[in-house]
Amino acid sequence: MQGLLIEYLPIVIFLAIAAAMGVGFMAAAWAFAPKSPDKEKVSAYECGFNAFDDARMKFDVKFYLVSILFIIFDLEVAFLFPWAITLGEGSVFAFWSMMAFLGVLTVGFVYEWKKGALEWD
Repeated sequence: MQGLLIEYLPIVIFLAIAAAMGVGFMAAAWAFAPKSPDKEKVSAYECGFNAFDDARMKFDVKFYLVSILFIIFDLEVAFLFPWAITLGEGSVFAFWSMMAFLGVLTVGFVYEWKKGALEWD
């Protein structure tokens, strides 16, 4: 039983160090961060809405469309990393299947570009 517990010791040490670093970074930010809010700090940031306003107000869907498109393409590009690591070990079928995937991705990107989904008004 003790041998089994010794095998898990590096994981426990890793979790303890990660928890200590997380708490340490939060405490350092709380202790050393400037605490003087001004008009710029409480203004709208990236979403286009005022920081404090009515929750039932109308909003532009364009912000959400751009963010969803970014997430979609970001996740699809994440499939490239495992493929790129094993590129030398893969077969010709793996290469061409990834080329087909990239082709579909490119066609989708061009379609969104032509429809104006990436234009900022």
